[in-house]
Amino acid sequence: MVAGTGITLVVVGALLWLAGRLGMGRLPGDLVLRRGSVTIVFPLATCLLLSLVATILLNPWLRGR
Repeated sequence: MVAGTGITLVVVGALLWLAGRLGMGRLPGDLVLRRGSVTIVFPLATCLLLSLVATILLNPWLRGR
């Protein structure tokens, strides 16, 4: 159980790193507010895209149960 959790975290971390290298998090619709030394990021478009992809990928698996 613990090894599976560790492997899952490594895979998710690698996917997030790869997505950042491919431009995710900087999509049109992601809001970035900069005031002096403070930066606040609201990744709205990225969250919508990830939700859509997760829904498409998980829907067949969950309906099969």
